[in-house]
Amino acid sequence: MDKATVYFTREVTPESVVRMYEQLGVELPGKVAVKVHSGEKGNQNYLRPEFMIPMVKHVDGTIVECNTAYDGERDTTEKHVKLMAEHGWTDVFDVDIMDADGPDLVLPIENGRVLKENLVGQGIANYASMLVLSHFKGHPMGGFGGALKQLSIGCASNQGKVQIHTGGASLAQGDFWDKHAAQDDFIEGMAEAAETIVNHFGSNLAFINVAVNLSVDCDCCAVAEDPCMGDIGIFASTDPVAIDQACIDAVLASDDPGRDTFMERVNSKHGTKIIDDAVRLGYGTKEYDLIIVE
Repeated sequence: MDKATVYFTREVTPESVVRMYEQLGVELPGKVAVKVHSGEKGNQNYLRPEFMIPMVKHVDGTIVECNTAYDGERDTTEKHVKLMAEHGWTDVFDVDIMDADGPDLVLPIENGRVLKENLVGQGIANYASMLVLSHFKGHPMGGFGGALKQLSIGCASNQGKVQIHTGGASLAQGDFWDKHAAQDDFIEGMAEAAETIVNHFGSNLAFINVAVNLSVDCDCCAVAEDPCMGDIGIFASTDPVAIDQACIDAVLASDDPGRDTFMERVNSKHGTKIIDDAVRLGYGTKEYDLIIVE
C-alpha cells in the first residue's frame, strides 16, 4: 500500500478545521453524515457544537451518533436526544441518532478473528458519505480514541457496542461488563468493526482528528481527568489508520511533561494494537507523509 498523506496545522480554530478538510481535495457526495462524540453528561473535555459549525455547514452535513451500551445519559434514544439538546447540538444542527429505530443494519466481517458481523444503526444507510470528525484523546478502555474508534464503537448500535466489547459473546446490555472480552480481543474486534464502515462507504470518507483537551479519559466519561498535556493541533487525511498513527507520533514527539502520562494510558491498554490490526486487515497504512499547513 502506498504512503498516505496526513495534513497538520497547529492552529486550532473552527475555520482551520474547514481549511484542513479542503487540503484533502475531496468532495463528499450526497447526504453527508458527520460523526462526532456528543459528550457524556458531566464531561468537560468534549468538543462543543459551536466549534463544529463552519465544518458541518461546509459539507451540509447531519450530526450522527449512536446510543451507548453502558449506563449513563446516552444509553437510550430518549436520554440521548435530551442530552444532545442540553449540550446544544440540536440548536445548530440536524441530529440523527442512527440506532433510534430498529432493526440494526448487519454488516458482515469476512476475515474476522473476533467478530463475524458488526451491528450498526440502520440510519447509516441514509447517507452516501461520512466525515469522521474526532476529538483525539485518551480512553479508559481503548487506550486512545481517534478515527478508528469513531468508525468502530462510534458507529456501532447499542447492541453492536455490546458485541464488540464482549468479543461477540453477547448482545445483551447487561453483559457489557460481565462478559467483557480480553483486552487484545476487544481491541481487535474494534479494528474488525471499523473495517465494515470503511467497506460500506468506500472512498466516500474523510477524517479529521482534533488533538486538543488531551485527557487520558474519553468524552464518554461523566467524571474525566482534566487534560494532562497541551493542545497539539488538527490532522486531516483520507486514511483512518495514518491519521491515528500521526496523532500518536505527535504525542510521542512532544516535549510536554504530560506526554508520558498520556502514553502510559495508551500503552497500558495496548491502544496502538488497533492501528496494527487495521493495517493487517488492509484498510489503511501507518506509513504517511506529514504536510504541515501554516
